Amino acid sequence: MKCFVFAFALLCTLEHATAAAASLKTKLDYKVFPLRRNEEAAVVEWGNSAIISALDGAVAAFGPQTSLGAFFEVETAPVLASPINGRGEKSNISSEEDSVVGVAYPGPLDNEDEIEGNMVVMTNEGSDMSAVAMARVAKESGAAALMIVNIDRKNPDAIYSLEPATEEEAKYAEEHIDIPIFMVSLASGNLITTANYEEGMEEEDIVNNGMPDRVRLYSAGDRPFFEDAISQNPVLYLIHNLLNDEECKMLMDTAKGKYEKVDDTISNLLENTVAENDRKARAFGIEKAMLWKGQINGHAGKQIDERIEQVTGYPQDQFGDWQISKFEKGSKHEMHYDFHPIYAPVATITVFLNDLEGDGSGGEMVYPKAGNDKSPIMVSPKKGLAVVHHNTDFEGSFDYTSLYGEKPLLNDEVKYIARKFVYAGPLPPSKRLVLPVLAAPTGGKLPRWVITLHDYFLVKFGLEQGTKYFDKLCIMGPLLFVIGLVSAISSFFGDTKPAKKPKGDKKD
Repeated sequence: MKCFVFAFALLCTLEHATAAAASLKTKLDYKVFPLRRNEEAAVVEWGNSAIISALDGAVAAFGPQTSLGAFFEVETAPVLASPINGRGEKSNISSEEDSVVGVAYPGPLDNEDEIEGNMVVMTNEGSDMSAVAMARVAKESGAAALMIVNIDRKNPDAIYSLEPATEEEAKYAEEHIDIPIFMVSLASGNLITTANYEEGMEEEDIVNNGMPDRVRLYSAGDRPFFEDAISQNPVLYLIHNLLNDEECKMLMDTAKGKYEKVDDTISNLLENTVAENDRKARAFGIEKAMLWKGQINGHAGKQIDERIEQVTGYPQDQFGDWQISKFEKGSKHEMHYDFHPIYAPVATITVFLNDLEGDGSGGEMVYPKAGNDKSPIMVSPKKGLAVVHHNTDFEGSFDYTSLYGEKPLLNDEVKYIARKFVYAGPLPPSKRLVLPVLAAPTGGKLPRWVITLHDYFLVKFGLEQGTKYFDKLCIMGPLLFVIGLVSAISSFFGDTKPAKKPKGDKKD
């Protein structure tokens, strides 16, 4: 009965995918990502070697960080501004004595004595001051840096590079603003203001509004940093620099000689190829290599998984292994969902492993149903950039807005991507240990007979029972083999013991 329910759910999902893909005939107005650049990324960090917390920030398009390419470093104490938005109830946004045109200024902050030489934390809520005006308030209050927390109620997770509102502001900023200015999300603002807060603390025991004593602000450089695309329907965000150049090359080199043409009209559930109910192909000209590494991954592979765990919050035992896909001219993947009837992925991580020359090379990832058809999204390839989308909503139900595809390559280039699925729970030992051991002699490529055996169990016993029996065989098979080997060795040495001399024999 459970197998029937699984099959019915799969059928309904794939029918919805087919209908959704068929309806995408009109040209959509995509919002194109990535928008952020390495030069615009900043990190705020605090803690010790055992526990380090960090926030991702977007550097403003004015101030010293712009000319220095965001190469700056400040170590100081964070202090909340008073008033928090830099203006409060003040009505004199600029006075007659103010000779600067176009830059609103209500005067220094009330707690400027605390702010002197420190990083001031302000919000953009309830203030009509521009970013340059807020920077002026911070600078003339003696701040060494300004963190602006985004309180946009429509999209509090968004951060972006703040810009001058007018030419006059741009000129003023160039001549007067010489401290780092950057924006963080509301979630990041909440995190830093609860860094030293423990549940049940009395208000009088909270020091520095819950913020750490010291923080360090520095350029993100080649460190991972986030870019939010859409916060729901589906959850979709980018992680810049998730993999470095050496790691991208390592994955491509490991996949060499292991590629097989993708035929998604035939299911290979063990390696995440699911045929849709109409048996119509969605993948064209794509080659894929599944790299079974699991718990026997090397040092470099373990470092990558640890990094993904740190930046996404998902535990490593819920990660599938990398699938490396190769696209050549004309290769494309039409609209589809990431769905599996046995191990349904809650999130998909796709990393571009190489850059493509020029803007017209194609190969973009597209999400036409994002925002319930109102906010279609396109992501252009960039080496090391990860695209993370959730396949389920906040209630855990399948999210039909996660429909996506990959546009065809237009030039004589090759695109490589690495894809990893995140599952709702830990994967069984068969996938994490036994199958990687069987694939180890070929560098991660699983022998064909294992896939055939897995398919036989599913056909013979159904999805649920067949999976259980296959997992048990993966555990018991090697164990029985070891027991048999030990028994054979013991028997061999037992048969070759020298014969005992009869008791009646005596030496002459």
